[in-house]
Amino acid sequence: MNRTFTDFGIDLRGGSGVEVLATCPECSSSRKKKNVKCLSANTEKGLWNCHHCGWSGSVFQGIRTQSDAVKRPIYTRPAYEVPEKADERLVEWFAARGIPREIVERNKISLGIAYMPQEEDRIECIQFPFMKGGEVVNIKYRGLASKCFRQASGAEKILYGLDNLGGDTAVIVEGEIDALSVQVAGISSVCSVPDGAPSPSAKEYAAKFDFLDNCKGVLDGFRRIVLAVDADEPGRKLACELSRRLGPERCLRVNWQDQCKDANDVLLRLGPSAVADAIERATPWPIAGVFEVGDLAEDVISLYLRGLPGGVATGWKTIDHHYTVKPGEITVVTGVPAHGKSTWLDALIVNLAVEHGWRFGIFSPENMPTERHIASLVEKYTGKPFRSGPPQRLTSVEVVQALEWLHRHFYMTVHGEEALTVDAIIEKARGMVVRYGINGFVVDPWNEIDHSRPAALSETEYISQSLTKIRKFGRTYGVHMWVVAHPMKLRRNLDGSYPVPTPYDVSGSAHWRNKADNCICVWRDLEDDARGSDIHVQKVRFREVGRVGVVTLHWNGLNGRYEERNEGGRVDERRQAGRAAGRNGTAKAAQACAGGEAGGFVEGVGRNLALGYSDGVRDHGAEED
Repeated sequence: MNRTFTDFGIDLRGGSGVEVLATCPECSSSRKKKNVKCLSANTEKGLWNCHHCGWSGSVFQGIRTQSDAVKRPIYTRPAYEVPEKADERLVEWFAARGIPREIVERNKISLGIAYMPQEEDRIECIQFPFMKGGEVVNIKYRGLASKCFRQASGAEKILYGLDNLGGDTAVIVEGEIDALSVQVAGISSVCSVPDGAPSPSAKEYAAKFDFLDNCKGVLDGFRRIVLAVDADEPGRKLACELSRRLGPERCLRVNWQDQCKDANDVLLRLGPSAVADAIERATPWPIAGVFEVGDLAEDVISLYLRGLPGGVATGWKTIDHHYTVKPGEITVVTGVPAHGKSTWLDALIVNLAVEHGWRFGIFSPENMPTERHIASLVEKYTGKPFRSGPPQRLTSVEVVQALEWLHRHFYMTVHGEEALTVDAIIEKARGMVVRYGINGFVVDPWNEIDHSRPAALSETEYISQSLTKIRKFGRTYGVHMWVVAHPMKLRRNLDGSYPVPTPYDVSGSAHWRNKADNCICVWRDLEDDARGSDIHVQKVRFREVGRVGVVTLHWNGLNGRYEERNEGGRVDERRQAGRAAGRNGTAKAAQACAGGEAGGFVEGVGRNLALGYSDGVRDHGAEED
């Protein structure tokens, strides 16, 4: 059956042409300006998007959820008429910012009318065309009289000025005006990020860097990348993330002189030559090497004023007293088999994703098949059992919501026909930094890696070199590395229990303790489940990160979580409620699933849950080991 826009409540009111404006059936009725046309419908491709609430979809595929866009992006190329000559009001607007007519016309900037969600109306806007291969693939609209922004609906996110890049050096700034200001200074190989800088307090900001995947082929060819972003906290966060993803070894940073904020500020106050001088004097991004004291003076002053930065909270207050997670460090996790070290580590990274928005790469061949591993992560995220039986298991809606969330935070590396070497795993982790912006990487366990080595290289030397490579990667890219390493066969105590192993008990070398920043052992009494699991923090290199000690957590067999208990032995319900409030499952995905429109996330699975299995998933009968 051929569906039309009317089937989705969209009334085009006889509008003609490729791009037709209409009111939005999702949000217009609840707003003050009910008749403002805030929704764009592409009559050729059957796509729609509301510029106010973000509701989008296709007449052929139905309502699109966020995951559809992630899995199979559909880009719309906006219609754009390149002006023969710049409008005089536009020339005056840019002249007030130090940018001459020549630069405005070279970049094909124009005036137009566009709907702006901030104004809830169609207003006069400056139109910045985003060019790729000589074609306009996106447009950023900026209010002429008010500072409000939006981009063309459904368009491809790329760097502004991508077609201008050339030579062996690319300059990246934070906004279109700054990119034009650098051009005024005589530097043509300059571009701007499309969405500005993330807020310093933002947890979920990885989507701001999706444009890098669309520009990766172009940026790969540059020997030097100069980060000339704003001199404020968001700018510093932007520069750090760009250097992680593009490779700190080829990045340089600009320090704007005389307390200027950005390139346009320098242009207006000090002139074009000062912009060019600041970029010419850009300093290498700090990586492992030798520095003059002056290179780090600003960072030292920051430490003096703000204190030594520790790691981020683990999600367990009792653990935080002894261990926090700092980017760039390496943590070795050990423990007797079946004592729960992998389960505890999974619970930790789910906590970090929930509370801090972290993303993770996982190499965990012991947790096979991978879909079963994902199911256990679903339980830890939701706090509900995946399998049927008392208490009430997850509903189909909750499963799809959890998969949506996991899709944005966890990326799996699995065994191929041949086992992976340390170098191959590091290379995969590096790719995940570039594409997904991961903050942590798990190797679980060490013995599943291919450890082939030259005959002349001893096991001790090999372990030392391997851990050095892992630590160097983590420090260079700001990724926390966890390595799960099994201890050698231990001699039981007289009562039959196992002693608490230490990193010195791991097969191969004392380097397991020497090279690690942090060492943790998970131990439990197999004869007394009520006692809980002891988390032994056996080494912490830096005191601002934590201190040596032991904390007892209680494993919940229904959902795989580790819980803290108060003095009365009860679970700290306030803490659990706080964690639940921190979850950000996608409400629209749940609504779509409940209405029979699962949308295509994890093809077939979400749809089957929504259409075929009422309020549950068929029990596969899997039991915990």
